[in-house]
Amino acid sequence: MEINVKIHSLHPEGGRLADASVSLDGCFAIRGVRVINGSNGPFVSMPSYRSGDQYRDVCFPCTKEFKQEFDRAVLDAYQQQLTQLQRQEAPEQSGPTMNM
Repeated sequence: MEINVKIHSLHPEGGRLADASVSLDGCFAIRGVRVINGSNGPFVSMPSYRSGDQYRDVCFPCTKEFKQEFDRAVLDAYQQQLTQLQRQEAPEQSGPTMNM
């Protein structure tokens, strides 16, 4: 199965690190996927709704193996986007040029 992830926004600070959409084989789209800053590092949060005092996922992977594959695809896309942003914000590494 082909998993395509699009990171829509990055939030480097705070609890929510990124918002994403995921397409499965170009046939099924999931909006509202989030990368959350947890105590053990970033994790993927599926779209959910509140029911009483609990949150329930709207959609979710049905097997442990696919959950791992799905999460890895989202976290990899997040890391790539974060690395790209850091490269764009990094100052020039070369020293000053002297004209004589």
